[in-house]
Amino acid sequence: MRNLKTMSALAAGLALLNFQLAYAHGDGQEEVKVLQEQALLNAPGKQGLLLTVDYAPGQRSVAHSHAGSVFAYVAEGAVISQLKGGEPKRYKAGESWYEPAGSVHLESRNASDSKPAKLVVWILKTDKQAVLDPYPK
Repeated sequence: MRNLKTMSALAAGLALLNFQLAYAHGDGQEEVKVLQEQALLNAPGKQGLLLTVDYAPGQRSVAHSHAGSVFAYVAEGAVISQLKGGEPKRYKAGESWYEPAGSVHLESRNASDSKPAKLVVWILKTDKQAVLDPYPK
């Protein structure tokens, strides 16, 4: 049983590393930093993930979906966010929004072409789900 837990932890760590490498400024995408990832004892099979998303001026995310629920808070600057079925909305520092599990995030971008923006994001997902899945155009 101990080896199974170790293997699970190692697999989760590798998946997280791949997530961090795939979404860094080097490939033209926003910079994502995982601050904390934690299994939730009161919700077996679930985990919370706390991360930051840094957008350079004019930068945007690719369209994507999250299998888990998402809370996003604008810590710096302003962002434009649009979920499938809704209109784009502008959120400035100090404002937040919620994305239900399975939502398609069509647009997430820095609202400014001259100033950076930063999100703090908390995601609740199962321990087997990807953090995000690219959404086909």
